[in-house]
Amino acid sequence: MTELRHRGAETPIQTQPSEDKGSDSELKVEKDGASDGESKVDSGGPEVPVPADDTPEVLNKALSGLSSRWKNWWVRGILTLAMISFFFLIIYLGPIVLMMIVLCVQIKCFQEIITIGYSVYHSYHLPWFRTLSWYFLLCVNYFFYGETVTDYFFSLVQREEPLRILSKYHRFISFALYLTGFCMFVLSLVKKHYRLQFYMFGWTHVTLLIVVTQSHLIIHNLFEGMIWFIVPISCVICNDIMAYMFGFFFGRTPLIKLSPKKTWEGFIGGLFSTIVFGIMLSYVMSGWRYFVCPVEFNNDSNRFQVDCEPSELFQLQDYSLPAVLASFTGWTTVRLYPFQIHSIALSSFASIMGPFGGFFASGFKRAFKIKDFANTIPGHGGIMDRFDCQYLMATFVNVYIASFIRGPNPSKVIQQLLALRIDQQLNIFNSLKAHLTEKGFLPALEEVAA
Repeated sequence: MTELRHRGAETPIQTQPSEDKGSDSELKVEKDGASDGESKVDSGGPEVPVPADDTPEVLNKALSGLSSRWKNWWVRGILTLAMISFFFLIIYLGPIVLMMIVLCVQIKCFQEIITIGYSVYHSYHLPWFRTLSWYFLLCVNYFFYGETVTDYFFSLVQREEPLRILSKYHRFISFALYLTGFCMFVLSLVKKHYRLQFYMFGWTHVTLLIVVTQSHLIIHNLFEGMIWFIVPISCVICNDIMAYMFGFFFGRTPLIKLSPKKTWEGFIGGLFSTIVFGIMLSYVMSGWRYFVCPVEFNNDSNRFQVDCEPSELFQLQDYSLPAVLASFTGWTTVRLYPFQIHSIALSSFASIMGPFGGFFASGFKRAFKIKDFANTIPGHGGIMDRFDCQYLMATFVNVYIASFIRGPNPSKVIQQLLALRIDQQLNIFNSLKAHLTEKGFLPALEEVAA
């Protein structure tokens, strides 16, 4: 206990002589901290060191004559254009590069959140904390990516003996790996650090839930067609930029206490701008097979391909306008891609619900008295600061596709049938033949063939 007193004196976190008293003190802090005005309670919470300004020296010199407000505006603007250019580049490089970038972003976001936890409780020297955190990240990624490979590359997996074995026992292997990490955590428990070790165990798992599962959904969306990846992400980026612009120039009315710089003017301006942007971007992209076709693996060429006959979702159709709009525009019909209608739902979610991901991140940062998750991107903060809204958007897109878009996939059914034994295939063939004959379709098909 003497050791804990010495360590507690060196850190912002005050530790009482006994664990029971510490619990009472923490409960008191939580009750008092319910009020935003109680700054004294908040000031005693854990803090993360504020990172130094890492704005490139060239920009500092070029913008030295500007006020801090306008300097930040130019820094954010220049680096936003740079990030958008990089986004266009990875789109050009194809879906595989996009998947690798998603994985890299996931790892960096995980590292930023875990580093905050490590910085807050660094003085306690928790045994194996960082090692176990990265081990659990490896386990979860092995599970999710293994499921993806088995689902989307079924024919490739069945063709290669090692992959077939790994696929067959994939979930058991994943569970065994996680169980190993769980046992390592239990063995690392130290009496004087119990509570903090369980805090950080929960910290790691919540981080995995927020970061890894959402990035897995992003990759699933990408396999449905690059348009389901690009349009949602672009809508979030557009909303972020336009809300900032409208708020910067016209913002007067605060939107939410968690993020004092957010304004109603920026929120509303971002909403309408994003909806218009989503409709226009969807119209441009729906005409390209490269963007609308699902990403599939070609067994003949042993490579990924993005080529198909576009579905009705990406074929122009005529829509009748309501009488009010017809009298206003003078048009009775408009020619649109059905996906453009869906893009209204995507852009609306990106503008209305997407910012709540940012508000959640703002609350998290305020809890630990930090401005940004990291200082990776000058003027923007860390990678997590740029993707806090994207993860919420990824979940919505995945649910939206499953609920309103995705139907039975004949190619996957055929792949699974070909993996069966011959007697099983014949049994299914006879059952299907009897069903079609009973429905009256098979004779008609035979007559057409004759």
